Amino acid sequence: MTVTGIITAIVVGLIIGVLGRLVVPGKQNIPIWLTIVVGIVAALLGTFIARALGVADTRGFDWIELIIQIVLAAIGVTIAANAYGRRGLRR
Repeated sequence: MTVTGIITAIVVGLIIGVLGRLVVPGKQNIPIWLTIVVGIVAALLGTFIARALGVADTRGFDWIELIIQIVLAAIGVTIAANAYGRRGLRR
């Protein structure tokens, strides 16, 4: 993977992660780096699922792929917020 590919993955991960956070109701107390990681994973898994369903390469913008990625990011943000929030409550 080239430097451009890594930077692109980070930017796309940030966007997908932020969109996933917007979909989840309430406040999520997770750091931005965790949002980026969740977004990157959701973007990769979403692309894989969209390709498996045969909707990754459509004419124009791939709305179905984007929706899959955002839903996965929302699920990931919810899981990360619950796990990260519990970690701070231990004494």
